[in-house]
Amino acid sequence: MKRWIRALDIVAIASLLVCKGIAQTAPAAANDYSFNVSTTQTWTDTGVDLSAGDVLNITASGNCNPSGVSGASTQALPVADALPGALIAKLQAQGTPVLIGSSKEVTVDAAGHLFLGINAGDKPPCKGSFEVKVHRQAQTASSRGDVLKQQLVAAAGIFLAGQLGVQQPGSTTATPALKISNTPLDSGLRKDIDGLPRRVNDQFKNFGDMVNFVLIGSEKQVQSAIDAANFHVADTSDKKAVLEAAMTTYENKDYLTMPMSTLYLFNRPQDFGYEQAEPIAMVASRHHFRLWKAPFTWNGQTVWVGAGTHDIGFAKDKRNGDVTHKIDPNVDGERENIGASLEKGGKVKSMSYYLPPNPVQDAKNATGDGYKSDGRILVVFVE
Repeated sequence: MKRWIRALDIVAIASLLVCKGIAQTAPAAANDYSFNVSTTQTWTDTGVDLSAGDVLNITASGNCNPSGVSGASTQALPVADALPGALIAKLQAQGTPVLIGSSKEVTVDAAGHLFLGINAGDKPPCKGSFEVKVHRQAQTASSRGDVLKQQLVAAAGIFLAGQLGVQQPGSTTATPALKISNTPLDSGLRKDIDGLPRRVNDQFKNFGDMVNFVLIGSEKQVQSAIDAANFHVADTSDKKAVLEAAMTTYENKDYLTMPMSTLYLFNRPQDFGYEQAEPIAMVASRHHFRLWKAPFTWNGQTVWVGAGTHDIGFAKDKRNGDVTHKIDPNVDGERENIGASLEKGGKVKSMSYYLPPNPVQDAKNATGDGYKSDGRILVVFVE
C-alpha cells in the first residue's frame, strides 16, 4: 500500500467526530486579547487563529487616533477609502485589508489568522501606537458542525470525481496575469538555470514533475514570502497527519497540512513542501509545490528550485495500483498560481519568464499522469 495516507482517512475521522457529536458538543469559545500595535510597523501578527463563523469585536484607542488623520498623504493606502493612519486588519496573510477604526465587529468567512496594521503608505502620519482589544466569539458548536459537513460533502465529491476520472467544473487552475519584468535575466543566472535538471524523480528514479519555477532570496526571505502567500508547510508523517486531523477537528480548527510524498532533485529529497487548499477538501484537491536549495548561488543570493502541481482528484498509481492524487495536466496553471499568490503576498521584487534549452512540454509524472507545458520557468526575486 502506498505510504501516502488514503484519501478518505481524514474525511472518515472528521465524519466520525461529527456523527459522534464531538464536533457539535464542544462549547462555543469566547476569547479576549489585548495588543499594542505600533504605527511604524505595517502589519502586526496577533497570533490569533480564526475559523469560519468567528465574530470579532475590535476596539482601539491610543496616542494615535485609530480613526485616522485628516489632511495626511493618501498615496498607496492599503484601504483607499479610509483615512490615513487608521487602524486596519486582515484575516489572512494575503487577505484584503479592512477598516477597523476605533470600533468594529467583523465576521470571519474563512479560516485564517488575524493581522492588525496601519492604513499608511511609506510613512505613517502619526508615530505612536494603538491599544487594541479583541473579543473573539467562536462560532457555535452546531454551526461548526454544519460547516464541517459541507466541507466533507465537497471532499467526497472531489474524491468520487477523481475515482471516476471526471474533472469537476472549475477544477482547472485559472491563469492569472502576472506582472512580468521586461528586463532580461542576467547571463550568469540564465546559464545556471540552463544547467538545472528539467524534472524531479521518485525513489525509484522514475522521472516526474517538471521544474517550473525558481525563487531567489535567503531562506528567511523565501519562507516569509511563501507564508504571506498563504501556503502551509506540509506534514511529513502520515501517522502525524491522522493525529493532527483528529485533534484539529476536535478543537474546532481546520486541518490544512496534509502530508506530501518525497521526491528528489540534485540526488536528495525536497528541503520544503508547501500546500494551499480549502479545509477538509484538501484531502482531494490542493495546490502544492516542493523546493530544493540549488547547489549554486547567484550574486551571493540563495537559489531555490521548485516543482509545483495542482491536485484535482484521485486516480490509480500506475506504478503499483494504489490510490494517489491526480494532477491538473495544465501544469503551467499551477506555476501561475504560485506566482500570483506570491505577488498577492506583497513580498516579490520582480518576476521573469525564462525558456531554457530542451524544455519540458509533454511528459508524465512518476505516478503516470500526463501533463503539458510551454516549458518556461518562472523566476521570482523575493524581498
